[in-house]
Amino acid sequence: MLEWSKSSYSSSSEPSDCVEVATTSIAVHIRDSKASQKPHLVVSPVARSVFVAAR
Repeated sequence: MLEWSKSSYSSSSEPSDCVEVATTSIAVHIRDSKASQKPHLVVSPVARSVFVAAR
């Protein structure tokens, strides 16, 4: 089972508007906190690092 937490990059005046992440050794899972039962995005740790560095 994945352990989800609010991304430190989430920032909004509405607390329910956030992105949640769950990290494993081989993947980073990303989901919308308001749609937690829907499918989520899975990327490699390297892909997440490149994405975060580009912001």
